[in-house]
Amino acid sequence: MSRRYPEWTIEGQDWPNHKASRFVEADRYKWHVQRMGPAKPGAPVCLLLHGTGAATHSWRDLMPLLAIEYDVIAMDLPGHGFTRPTTARQVSLPNMAVSIGLLLEELEASPALIVGHSAGAAIGIQLMLDKCWKIPLVGLNPALMPFPGLAAKLFPQLAKMLFTNPFVSRIFARWARYPGETEKFLRRSTGSRIDAAGAFYYGRLFSHSGHCDGAIRMMANWRLEELQKRLSEIETPVLLVHGQNDSAIPRSAVQKAAEMIPQSKIEEVSNLGHLAHEEDPERLADIILKFAKLRRKR
Repeated sequence: MSRRYPEWTIEGQDWPNHKASRFVEADRYKWHVQRMGPAKPGAPVCLLLHGTGAATHSWRDLMPLLAIEYDVIAMDLPGHGFTRPTTARQVSLPNMAVSIGLLLEELEASPALIVGHSAGAAIGIQLMLDKCWKIPLVGLNPALMPFPGLAAKLFPQLAKMLFTNPFVSRIFARWARYPGETEKFLRRSTGSRIDAAGAFYYGRLFSHSGHCDGAIRMMANWRLEELQKRLSEIETPVLLVHGQNDSAIPRSAVQKAAEMIPQSKIEEVSNLGHLAHEEDPERLADIILKFAKLRRKR
């Protein structure tokens, strides 16, 4: 039987942006954190928040591009990648935002910009509202709307059943080890065609049942109804970027979220899917930096 979790001493040795990695303890987690930026002191901080089932590798090509202008901080979310709780924890959207806030305090970092992908956009908005931060946010293929209708009731229950069944994550992990299966899964579920390196790192994570547990645990406790009620409270500019080929988040869901956020704008990117920032990092970096630059001038 394979090891339950990926180990930094093994899987981490060739991890993307390895030299930027460190481990930090905060709020009963041992976080895997990556940080890079310009040599000049005092650069503004950009916080990157990945989505469910991913890790810092998701930012492997985008992070260095943003680090030209920003002190960029990314971490593996709780239960994902190499981040581990030191005690039993309940993972929910509000709790995750609190934990990340305490991590940032430990790092003595105050973000000037948040970039969140998928569920990471929801975490970023929750954090921004809870902390009363008046900073811009970019949501990449943001998952901000609850599942509609019957799915809203069934999906959390399904996730809970999957999490309480110890065999599910092991079966998924075993399946992920078959050659080509991860690439097929990513294309089918995201509409994206990422490079071989990206598929390799996803496959590495998916092949460990502990990482799969982390993603399922996050889904089992995921509730967006309360956050949805607070979207109108956002007082700063928000850019929602949506990939035309995204098979995970429909354009209508992004549009609905934008209608609730006072200073929001949608930018559609053609020929890219849910993992747009991995498919074309240069294009996404240009969109993010132009938006942030415009905000700083105001």
